[in-house]
Amino acid sequence: MPSDNTKRESYSCSLISQGNAKFYSLTMPSEVLAETCFVSTRDADPHDGFQRILDKNRAQEIADYIDSGKGSIPTAIILSAQEDADLQYSSKNKTVEFNLVPKAFLILDGQHRIFGFSLAKTSVRVPVIIYNGLSRKEETRLFVDINTKQRPVPSELVLDIKSLAEYESNIEAFCRTIYNLFNEKPDSVLLGLMSPAQRKAGKLSRVTFNSAIKPIYGIFGEREAEEIYSFLNAYLKAMSNGLKKKGIDSIVKPTLFKAIMQFFPHVARLVDGNYSVDSFASALAPVFSSMTASKVAKATSIKAIYDHFLDCLNRDFTL
Repeated sequence: MPSDNTKRESYSCSLISQGNAKFYSLTMPSEVLAETCFVSTRDADPHDGFQRILDKNRAQEIADYIDSGKGSIPTAIILSAQEDADLQYSSKNKTVEFNLVPKAFLILDGQHRIFGFSLAKTSVRVPVIIYNGLSRKEETRLFVDINTKQRPVPSELVLDIKSLAEYESNIEAFCRTIYNLFNEKPDSVLLGLMSPAQRKAGKLSRVTFNSAIKPIYGIFGEREAEEIYSFLNAYLKAMSNGLKKKGIDSIVKPTLFKAIMQFFPHVARLVDGNYSVDSFASALAPVFSSMTASKVAKATSIKAIYDHFLDCLNRDFTL
């Protein structure tokens, strides 16, 4: 319990009503948040806890971002004032006042941001929403609502716009360029089968494409994007033609597409620099002559398809 000489903090705020709920909107220094906020995790408190375990790496990334001075984090931290806070609102002065004690506020949303702010060398003012007088049941329900009603931005959209923000890594920039060529070139085997900014059934997203390309990224060396596109397009045409003859109509299903791309280096070695559709088709002939279509169609893992392709390719090999 706070002692009689406990320090009090006071900040200007706005009282906001939404339906039956009332809360305070204000800004607080990051060091005050670090000193007064806590979480209640399921591991630490199996009976009443509801927060997830802290990811320290994520918090450090936030700290580094703040200290870099390159940006801001404007989203509000959401807190629930606890009894020890003794939160008081002055309608006359439009302020909230509370005890500066370690467990004044339970974090309902923003634990990684608060921990990140505490790790940062730079002090910042942070937007905060404070609820007061909530029961643990009400706190838990609010936590559930916050984490289920809000929809995160799709990964596909983030990848699609990263280049505008100049946030891309080298490999992401590489994947974006190749993906765009497949999405735009008239001779692309994937033309009309791609969805750059969102996930769609029967379409190849940037997330799936990047995940398929990254494991083989290193084999392309310093080749130009147009050249790499031509190699991959010829390979995928040969693969698509062979699979269609076996009754498999689409190569853009995520598991199959990733397995096909991981198999590419094995086939590329066999064409001896002749990266044409006919050359790839010839190299793939043993695969399609031995392949069991149902094993590919029903496979639930990339490895299962990849291993089956490799087994078919090497089945009749002799010295």
